[in-house]
Amino acid sequence: MHRPPPYGMSNTGRYPPYHYGGEYYPSERRRGGNVCVRCICCFCCFLFFIILIFAVLILYMFLYYDPKCPTYKFEYMDVKEFKYNPDSSINADVILTLRANNPNKGVGLLYEEASFINVTYSDSLICSGKFPSFHHGHRNVTMLQIALKGKNQLRSGLNESLKDDERHDKIRLKLMAMVPFRLVYGNIKIRSLNMNANVTLIVRDLKPGKKSVTEEGKIAYRLSY
Repeated sequence: MHRPPPYGMSNTGRYPPYHYGGEYYPSERRRGGNVCVRCICCFCCFLFFIILIFAVLILYMFLYYDPKCPTYKFEYMDVKEFKYNPDSSINADVILTLRANNPNKGVGLLYEEASFINVTYSDSLICSGKFPSFHHGHRNVTMLQIALKGKNQLRSGLNESLKDDERHDKIRLKLMAMVPFRLVYGNIKIRSLNMNANVTLIVRDLKPGKKSVTEEGKIAYRLSY
């Protein structure tokens, strides 16, 4: 008795060839996904170790150098010339003596050239100059001579107001400065920063000669890029 061939088998007794349709199976997807995950994990680990190394380096430098803010104090004003002109202008030529103290044991400061210092009276410019460019070594106190000159017109009424303050031995002059500088760790120079400072100076008179200067409050300053 003739029996029919099993399901899928031809009359010749052979199964037809299997044609792969390009299907993706879960095992194949898992192999490709594992490679991507491993790459991402390796990159994250590498990035973490780089950040960790930088953090440890910064912490070491902070603990070793123990950075402190430098201090500044104006000591004297040497008046070379201070002349009231008939047209309400003023000729001024003064030298300010500044005591700069860097208390750090391993951090120096490199003061750069592109600086300015303005001295004003009631917001009218009296004279101007530049902060000296020099390298301020660690644990060092330096006395700086800052030359300030100018011929400037005062606003109406300020000429008499300035003379009246001089008669009362109390002249308030506002000093504003912008000084670019770099921090120096050994032979390493950090990127340039700007120190913006202002303070009110009180002097007794503006006649030629060396005058003591009193600071009305501390020097206020902030840093910027």
